[in-house]
Amino acid sequence: MQIESGIPIGRGAAGVTTLRRALGVWAAVAIVVGTTIGSGIFLVPKAMVQQVGTPAMVFVVWGVGGLLALFGALTASELSAAMPEAGGGYVYLREAYGPFWGFVYGWTMMWVAQSGSVATLGTAFFYYLANFFPGLEGTLCVIRLPIGPGGGPLEIRDGQLASIGVILLLAAVNYFGVRFGGGVQVAVTAVKISLILAIIGVGIFGGVGQAANYSSAIPAVGGFVGFFGALVAALWAYDGWFNLTFVGSEIKNPQRNLPLSLVLGTGIVISLYVLTNLAYFYVLSAGQVASSDRVAAEMMRKILGAPGAAAVSVAALISIFAALNGSILAGSRIPYALAADGLFFRSVARVHPQHRTPGVAILAMSGWGAVLVLSGRYEQLYTLVIFAIWILYAMSIAAVIVLRRKRPDLARPYRVPGYPIVPVLFVAMAIALLFSTLIESPRESLMGLAFIFVGVPFYFHWKRRRLV
Repeated sequence: MQIESGIPIGRGAAGVTTLRRALGVWAAVAIVVGTTIGSGIFLVPKAMVQQVGTPAMVFVVWGVGGLLALFGALTASELSAAMPEAGGGYVYLREAYGPFWGFVYGWTMMWVAQSGSVATLGTAFFYYLANFFPGLEGTLCVIRLPIGPGGGPLEIRDGQLASIGVILLLAAVNYFGVRFGGGVQVAVTAVKISLILAIIGVGIFGGVGQAANYSSAIPAVGGFVGFFGALVAALWAYDGWFNLTFVGSEIKNPQRNLPLSLVLGTGIVISLYVLTNLAYFYVLSAGQVASSDRVAAEMMRKILGAPGAAAVSVAALISIFAALNGSILAGSRIPYALAADGLFFRSVARVHPQHRTPGVAILAMSGWGAVLVLSGRYEQLYTLVIFAIWILYAMSIAAVIVLRRKRPDLARPYRVPGYPIVPVLFVAMAIALLFSTLIESPRESLMGLAFIFVGVPFYFHWKRRRLV
């Protein structure tokens, strides 16, 4: 059996069932695009313009966020091509900083960042489904403890149960084979892109917009705080490009296809985001965007009436569905890799003998994400996720610098252009973002840190067991 750093990636002579390289380049691009474009593009423009005040500054934020994502993708391409293993960032931190930091990565992604992304997408799915079924907004029960958004009581809504059902459905889809899950990802992402292009076309060529809207303005937070507040929202929308590295052990010809898919997928996402916002602000003023929870639906309503708004809700549901599928497909490989190295529950490293998927890891990641759906609203969830995940992104991207020095002998089929400026700029911006988020959302940020520190004693427990 072939082993890379303790993680099996082939079928051994003894008949051990392991993961299979079954994802081609289009499936890989679909994972990047599908997991990145989820709910954010339909929901975050409101928060962004409220922070910076003008469409021009919103475009600046989208540009900075896109450049940051592209720098990250270029750097991750070097790491993924050199170490195409299951777990992505877990492997990079383990090799660069040691097993403890690899564990911190895997633990945080399992309990906060990746599972939180699943929960956030599930919550956004419920928001759009409620357009067709308003009864989902109803409160099922209230838990009168200070565990809800803002430290208040926790309300459980009917729609949250629907979100949990969708998460568990997609867990089942991915349980039955990476080829099947990848095929679903390609199909749904293709439909998603087509619908987004249709929305862009209607907005720009629908005959209702005016260029004067690009010069509109509203009172806003502004300054450094406003810029980084908007950037947090934009980076949630851009979050997802790193997910492809988690399935490195299941990508065909990974030395070529991983870098190609990361860069191509991220470029497609940036283009679609800029074009979509051009359409939004062509039809709607800054004030109208700032007052709309569902900006794409409001734009289409203005052009085509109620049917247009309903069409956007369908597009958003498909988009979120694709992002959820990709997040579960890719994210489940993190606890699998952790367990394969003996630093998590042993059962999570099991690979299904027939479907060749990490079935227990898929169920564990999805199940915990379903629980987190009950924990708060969309804004609180994505702030909790974005803080924790950007700590890990910064460490992962910095690993390329560490490994250049620590492992100069490591085969690198792809090298990041502009080294070391590209990774250094990414890490510097990540640190500034973390500082801003900690000031603006201390409760959610500290909750994310608390989840990280809770894992420390578990590391030493599993480390002792592994040495026995």
